[in-house]
Amino acid sequence: MREARLDAYLDEHDLESVWFARPNGFAWLTGGNNVVDRAGDVGVAAAGYDGTELTVVTDNIEAPRLRDEELADGVAVETFDWHADGLAAAVAERAAEPAAADFDVPGFDAVDGQELRQPLTESDIEAYRTLGRETAAAVESVARELRPGDTERETAAALRVALSARGIESPVALVGGSERAQQYRHYTPQPVELGDYALLSVTAEKAGLHASVTRTVAFDAPEWLEERHDAATAVEVQALAATQAVGESGGTAGDVFAAVQDAYAAVGHEGEWQHHHQGGAAGFDGREWIATPDNDASVHLPMAYAWNPTVQGAKSEDTVLVTEDGFEALTTTDDWPTQSATAPDYDVEIERPAILQSE
Repeated sequence: MREARLDAYLDEHDLESVWFARPNGFAWLTGGNNVVDRAGDVGVAAAGYDGTELTVVTDNIEAPRLRDEELADGVAVETFDWHADGLAAAVAERAAEPAAADFDVPGFDAVDGQELRQPLTESDIEAYRTLGRETAAAVESVARELRPGDTERETAAALRVALSARGIESPVALVGGSERAQQYRHYTPQPVELGDYALLSVTAEKAGLHASVTRTVAFDAPEWLEERHDAATAVEVQALAATQAVGESGGTAGDVFAAVQDAYAAVGHEGEWQHHHQGGAAGFDGREWIATPDNDASVHLPMAYAWNPTVQGAKSEDTVLVTEDGFEALTTTDDWPTQSATAPDYDVEIERPAILQSE
C-alpha cells in the first residue's frame, strides 16, 4: 500500500526518489524511530524510496542501532562519517534525482507526507488498536487512583510513567484541576491540588502513531460539570457523524467544522468553539490536520479522528476510527463508565466516556 502511493507520487511529480527524515514520515515509511534529540524537527536518519527499494541514510554512530533495533531485515543502510557535512548533504550525494524530501535538501523539491499517510492501511489500524487500548489503560489506571489533594504536576508525572512502562511516549500530558480547568483550555500541569475534579488529557505516540484521550474524574464536582460534559460529548458525536458523512461525499475539513459550530449552538453553548481548536484527523502526527472554517483538507475513510470539543471546564476526547460502516473507539478499555450521546443533527448515537465519580 505504501509503495503504491509512493509510486503514484513519483510518477505524478516526475521524480526518481522521495525522502523522509522528519520523525512521522520516517516512522510511516519504515516503522522505525529516528529520534535521538526531541528538540529537533529532523531525526538522525532519512528513509528514501526510489520506486524499487527502501534505503536509509544515517551516520556511523546511529547505523548499528538502527539496523539492530529500528529497521526491518533487508532494509539497505548507507552511512556517512558523523563529522562530515550532515544528513542533508549525505542524502543529496546518494539520492536518485530529481528528488523530493520532507526536510531541507538543496536542489530537492519539498514533499508534505500528510496526504501520503491517509487513509490508514490495515496494518496501521491494527497497530492503532493496540496503541489505543494501552494508552487508555495507562490514563485510566492513573485516574482511578487520584485524590483531591494530589497535584496536577504529580498526576502528569504519573501519566508519563504509566505510558512509558508500556513503551509509549507522551508528547502531551495535560492535567487540569477544578480551578485551572475552568480557566484554561490547555491546562499545562502546575504544582496545585486537583480539588473538586480533574481533567486528564494526553497525546501518546508509539511507532509513529499518535493517540489522544481525555478522562474526567470527579470528587465533589460542581453542579454544572455534568451538563457541560454532556454538551461536549454531543458536539464530539456530531463531529464524528459529520466526518463520516463528509468523507463519503468528498467534502473537506471545513465542512466538518461547520457541523461542529452548529452542534455547539444546538446544545446551548454557541461560540464555545472560538476558545479552543476542535481537533481533526489523527495518525502519524498528533493531528494530521486541525479543522478550521476554511480548511480544505480532504476527509479520508478509513481514518482515525481525534475531536476534542470543550465547554468551559469540560472536555470530551478519544481517538476514533471512522469508516463508511461506523465508528470504533480506539482509546478504550471497556472498563470505564460510559454514556450514550447523540449528534444534534445526525441520526447517530455513540457510547462515550462518562465522568468517573471517585469515592
